[in-house]
Amino acid sequence: MAHQAHAFHMVDPSPWPLTGAVAALLLTSGMAIWFHFHSFVLSAIGLILLLLTMIQWWRDIIREGTFQGHHTPPVQKGLRFGMILFITSEVFFFLGFFWAFYHSSLAPTPELGGFWPPAGIQALDPFEVPLLNTAVLLASGVTVTWAHHSIMAGDRKQAIHSLTLTILLGGFFTLLQALEYYEAPFSIADGVYGATFFVATGFHGLHVIIGSTFLAVCLLRQIQFHFTAEHHFGFEAAAWYWHFVDVVWLFLYVSIYWWGS
Repeated sequence: MAHQAHAFHMVDPSPWPLTGAVAALLLTSGMAIWFHFHSFVLSAIGLILLLLTMIQWWRDIIREGTFQGHHTPPVQKGLRFGMILFITSEVFFFLGFFWAFYHSSLAPTPELGGFWPPAGIQALDPFEVPLLNTAVLLASGVTVTWAHHSIMAGDRKQAIHSLTLTILLGGFFTLLQALEYYEAPFSIADGVYGATFFVATGFHGLHVIIGSTFLAVCLLRQIQFHFTAEHHFGFEAAAWYWHFVDVVWLFLYVSIYWWGS
């Protein structure tokens, strides 16, 4: 930083975008081969390469931001805009699933029996496991906010405790949803109801797993003294993402579980 006359970060050449692209290609191609030829080898190679890319790319970003001082206020501003645009793209991603659900449910076709849920579908009770999952995810939103305030107040111990609790709640949510899938009286093959239900809730579940991983990395960084009261955008981005996941679940619960049942 002593040799540059501006506050912006000129990123060094990195192999990780290329290895990440190769990993994505191997993973998607491998999944197609797994579906058709029951061979998981290519997917496994892609998954290993993706994990290695993630670990090393994140390591480099942590070095640049925490130890080399490259994440100056103008750089952090750019990162914030980037995260906001990413979450906006995720909103439209889920909007497509809600559009499909309401398109099918508000005016059910004669093929569906003219009513919703379609004939032969036994919908899940929204006041059993789905309601518990809603309480768990809302509680995790409270604990992640607690973690944020603890970091801003410089209370390291409280931040570690609240972050750990948030990750445990995220894991509990994932476990409950897996059990719900296992015991569901319908499958993804059961027409438009099964397709919209499992695709929408399944992608949300994937986002919970990604968010939990995001928070787990933040927990490790907090344990290693990476965050300060003024410099903790890595955690802020994770918290924003987690709140987004919370809000999407509320819409899913009200639309698909409660109104749709």
